[in-house]
Amino acid sequence: MVFPPDNTPLYNHPLHEIEQWLQTQGCEQDRNNLHCWHVERPTWKAQLCLDVEELTVRYINAAEGGRDILRSFKYSLSRADVEAAVFSGP
Repeated sequence: MVFPPDNTPLYNHPLHEIEQWLQTQGCEQDRNNLHCWHVERPTWKAQLCLDVEELTVRYINAAEGGRDILRSFKYSLSRADVEAAVFSGP
């Protein structure tokens, strides 16, 4: 699949392209909550949710004491910026 240039804001991507992009990053869609995705890397794992106004990322057990770290990214950010921020880990 050919995506828009990586400096394109996420809000200019159709939903199916965002979903394809998440799949190329190794994310798997949650079967019960279709707007949420899971990704696991060697040193961290996260849940990503496509909310109405932003992409929300919950890094599981990533903070001191096993707490989660929650971050959100507006769809006005470019795909490259979101990719760099989200997939670099907590």
